[in-house]
Amino acid sequence: MKHLKFFIFLCLLTFTVSCGQQIRYIQYKVKEGESVSKIAQKLDMKEKDLIRLNPGIDSLPRANSYIVVPEKKLEEFKRKGITNKEIVSDSISKNDDLIDKDKLVDELLPKFVTYEIKKGDTFYSLKKQFDVTRGELILLNPELTEGLKVGQVLKIKEIIPEVIIDEVFYNDFIDYNTSIKAAILLPFRTHKYQNDTLTLKEIFGRNATLLNIATDFYLGAEVAVDSLRKQGVDIELNVFDTGNRRTNKIIEIISNNNLNENDVVIGPLYSEEVQTVASNVNIPIVFPVYSSNQSSFSSSNIIKTSPDKKVFREELENYFKDNFVEGNIVIVSDGKQESLQNSNYLQSSLSNNTTANTVNIITPQDGYIEKSRFLELLQPETKNWVIIATDDNIIVNDAINSLISLPELTTAKVFTFDKGRVYDKIDNRKLAKLGFTYVSDEYLDTNSFKSRVFTKHYLKKNKALPSFYATKGFDITYDILVRLASGKDLKETFEEGQSARVETKFDYRNSTYLPENKGLFIVQYNEDLTLTKLK
Repeated sequence: MKHLKFFIFLCLLTFTVSCGQQIRYIQYKVKEGESVSKIAQKLDMKEKDLIRLNPGIDSLPRANSYIVVPEKKLEEFKRKGITNKEIVSDSISKNDDLIDKDKLVDELLPKFVTYEIKKGDTFYSLKKQFDVTRGELILLNPELTEGLKVGQVLKIKEIIPEVIIDEVFYNDFIDYNTSIKAAILLPFRTHKYQNDTLTLKEIFGRNATLLNIATDFYLGAEVAVDSLRKQGVDIELNVFDTGNRRTNKIIEIISNNNLNENDVVIGPLYSEEVQTVASNVNIPIVFPVYSSNQSSFSSSNIIKTSPDKKVFREELENYFKDNFVEGNIVIVSDGKQESLQNSNYLQSSLSNNTTANTVNIITPQDGYIEKSRFLELLQPETKNWVIIATDDNIIVNDAINSLISLPELTTAKVFTFDKGRVYDKIDNRKLAKLGFTYVSDEYLDTNSFKSRVFTKHYLKKNKALPSFYATKGFDITYDILVRLASGKDLKETFEEGQSARVETKFDYRNSTYLPENKGLFIVQYNEDLTLTKLK
């Protein structure tokens, strides 16, 4: 009899579980070159079933767009030992008998992580499971002010897809009747190392930083030249050592060589030397680094590859105008002239061009900002976005430490347009907790095709992984030379659209007097300490 009761209990339990099973779906990020047929084959699905889940999908979906796939199929694919890092951790379940699949697809479009409340769930358990506070949940689900109810479907957090909107890209085109002659001017300072008795330690111990920058930049440029030559571009490359700063070496190079025979000059690294070269030739001169003096350049043939700091602030300002909806904005200033000017400009612009309830500026008192002053401005159960408009070490640390320990119903997201070295000293876990978002002139996706190809070629040629300056040397050199390879005037190609290389974006459109790169990224820290490119 006991065995019979136990058997009946198992049957009932099995029936209950099977009835409670739900079909679950998850978002899949389309990779470059993937077709509907290829994705269906990868997930062991029929192509028509994938199309039925994604009505209106093209046979060749746009790269980085999102489609809906069955979670079970995706898990089976992953269990085969193939890791797909493009999956967004968002799943939504439904009862297939109650909700139409097409309706489910429509509801997925906002791309929120969702969760159905079960018996026994509490705000504490949800925080442990999803790392979201009660205040963050109420902000997305106002009905929670009345408490949790079994069966409620909650928005847990928004998934921000990596989407680029309304951007016109330059189409690389090579005219094989075109040959290119280019010069590179870098401070190798080889005259210091002509003594055969010098060891490598002695060579690289003397101002090693500058030597490494020049060498790495050149090695990256070499890979760019090799790559274009393999594509059939006829390139003659001339390399000049500019020697020590503030010497006659630049004048000597200009006097002894007809630089105008080149189509372009890349370098030198110092702003005063670039202006000297530009005033003595009539060909494009590419300034490959950032300098605070670059705003004073007067020669129209200089090409500034690094955006001015003002452009960083404007990029963050535009992001707020496009994305901020209802809430409060707080701007943190150090009280000094430059920081206050930026803060006042942002306050005026964001007050007039966003739906913010308030836009306040907070400055230090007695050299620091007390947490209580943030609490006076940040509102509970409301979106609070904080812009740190200073790189002062004490002010930045005060702000971060205050904002990571707010009351439960009060949350804040932190932004900056000038991510200086001060942030390198802050625990990334703190930044991730605040969704730290910043403007950057570089973004490296190590999984991208461009990055993998460049790293492979650089490693094979130089027996080492590329450094920051090696990658920069490749990006700048490749972008300039492939545009020249079109046979068109360089400035004409600039107006045809922006370009994205390994980790740098180049956008010279709408420049006034001389070409200025305005290509920037908006980058966000994620909870798992990875980075996401928002723009």
